[in-house]
Amino acid sequence: MKKIAGILIASTLFFSCAVKRPVDLTKSENQDPLILSVLWFQKSAEMKALYYQGYNIAERSLSEKLQNRNSGKPAAVIMDIDETILDNSPSEVYMIENNVPFSDNIWKKWVYKGSAAALPGAMEFVKFAKSKNTEVFYVTNREMPDELQPTVSNLEKLGFPFTDPGHMILKNDISTKEPRRIAIEKKYDVIMLIGDNLADFNVVFDTRGEDLGFGAVDQNREKFGTEFIILPNPMYGPWINAAIKDQQGVTTREKILNTLEGF
Repeated sequence: MKKIAGILIASTLFFSCAVKRPVDLTKSENQDPLILSVLWFQKSAEMKALYYQGYNIAERSLSEKLQNRNSGKPAAVIMDIDETILDNSPSEVYMIENNVPFSDNIWKKWVYKGSAAALPGAMEFVKFAKSKNTEVFYVTNREMPDELQPTVSNLEKLGFPFTDPGHMILKNDISTKEPRRIAIEKKYDVIMLIGDNLADFNVVFDTRGEDLGFGAVDQNREKFGTEFIILPNPMYGPWINAAIKDQQGVTTREKILNTLEGF
């Protein structure tokens, strides 16, 4: 535990010298927990390798499934957008630099810039799917209607296909993606889902109980790497709240430290 705390403190001191606006460590809540995860996401070759690996597996699995399927419906793949095909880590850096938590205003400011970069392997996969006469639907919790046009513009600028309104499935009212997936499945043979969050795949992952979702993963283990392609995102996600919800502590950092199991 002391070793982990030391790493977090050391990384905070390093970044306070590197960023344009130093982190205010006098505040009771800060963005320390983000530092190492964002550093890994932006600067580790392992991150790029994992994305390439995920999309390489997706291409091979897609090819196999297309050869063996017998559905009369057109083939389709459902993909998430954020941390699946677009890199939003600069918005996390903004929170670190300004020592502020996530907010809708910060998120919308980032989305409206339309400057997110494509993640490794994402573009190649979507173009590969298109070459195989497989449609790609972007099912995302970016919100309608405000975030639609900047999202489309961002994807078009990068060269992604399938950016027409029929393939851009943003959130209208509820966060669960299940109704949107079901609507697509009525007309298409959805043979693969790709995302950075388990909830991108099936409704069974929407709620994480006392076992933090491990049981649902075990029950669906055969689908990972074939039907479900999971991509790495250590920066944010429902896994954080699930892990720390019952922990003591005033700040997120304290709750995280009380959650971790040392020796």
